[in-house]
Amino acid sequence: MKKHEEVLKKVLEKIKPSKRDLEEITSRTEEFLKKVKERIKKEKIDAEIFVGGSFAKKTVIKKGKYDVDIFIRYGKKHEYEDFSILTLRLLRDFKEVSRVHGSRDYFKIEQTPILFIEVIPVKKIKKASEADNITDLSYSHVHYIHKKIKSDKTLDEIRIAKAFCYATNCYGAESYIKGFSGYGLELLIYHYKNFFNFAKAMVKANEKIIIDIEKDYKDKKQILLDLNSSKLSSPIILIDPTYRQRNVLAALSQETFEKFKKECKKFIENPNISLFEEKKQNMEKIKKKAQNNNKNFVCIEITTSKQAGDVAGSKLLKFFNHIKEEVEKNFEITEEEFSYEGEKTSKVFLCVKPKKRKILKGPLMKDELNAKAFKKKHKKAFEKNKNLWVEEDYEQDLKKFIEKWIHKNKDKIQDMSIEDISYI
Repeated sequence: MKKHEEVLKKVLEKIKPSKRDLEEITSRTEEFLKKVKERIKKEKIDAEIFVGGSFAKKTVIKKGKYDVDIFIRYGKKHEYEDFSILTLRLLRDFKEVSRVHGSRDYFKIEQTPILFIEVIPVKKIKKASEADNITDLSYSHVHYIHKKIKSDKTLDEIRIAKAFCYATNCYGAESYIKGFSGYGLELLIYHYKNFFNFAKAMVKANEKIIIDIEKDYKDKKQILLDLNSSKLSSPIILIDPTYRQRNVLAALSQETFEKFKKECKKFIENPNISLFEEKKQNMEKIKKKAQNNNKNFVCIEITTSKQAGDVAGSKLLKFFNHIKEEVEKNFEITEEEFSYEGEKTSKVFLCVKPKKRKILKGPLMKDELNAKAFKKKHKKAFEKNKNLWVEEDYEQDLKKFIEKWIHKNKDKIQDMSIEDISYI
């Protein structure tokens, strides 16, 4: 246990933002808030503004770039208006405002090269059931975490959990990650008391984990009966303490959870600070290893025309999975990786072994028309048990296979919103 504590202490030293960074973020955020509040007053808009996300909850970790979530809560006066249009009015004095499309559009503003402010319009609600959008619950989430977590030690444990999830590519509820949300991790650490207990519980889990912090339900059976079936498929059911009908971890996939469990096991058995650091694959090393083992290796950069963020990431992952399905028809995939690079680009690599020869079954001999066409297409066709057959080699070169597939499927690629595919 002492070794685990020593490692976590070192991790914390590395991931806590500097005092200078926090002061800069605070100063810029307060300046921004002041301007927007003045605009709200001038426009006579029924709205209030608050800071949310990890910055408000004091669980932010050191990163190359920081995002501060600022929410504008619109009152009943604007119930039938478009909140996104109202928000754009309030931001018209700011430069470089980019609109991000979603179930309700929000806005991103660059304050400095390392600081972005995201302005998210939400509906002011009195109870959770009035929410039209998950972001409408954000105010309740911030309030709950402030009320329940007052210890700096617990806040530090949350930071550690977030760093671990980032390093293992399990952080984020986006559909191309299907991992742990920030709010989900905050609740899990509050429930398990610290990161070590949380990691141990994940490793031991052999069945669905059900957590009801506020005991909103009589028992686990009632939870399974009461919740919508679409919210029960995740490996962890974490009842939102601010809204009992919601599973905070509904987006968590079994695949991401298994990967997370595996990394937790490594930490429990051999604690090491490297487990908390984002890993960058050495492509040259992987390529050389593949060549030494008579395998094919390709690394590809894929670009989509879709909006950066969850939309782009999801499109790119969908396309990568489609390519994999095609590749698996001719090769055995031994290693793979999908990495969303942000904006509209992802990098992927595949390491494969060519399959052995395949035997294709053709038409019956008595089906003269189709038998003739089959023989014309396959010069080495042979007869067996009243059928035509042909034995063929699988494609041996992965790069050539992908190039041929791209050439044949230009329309399909365009339909999937892919703009460019290039080899690295």
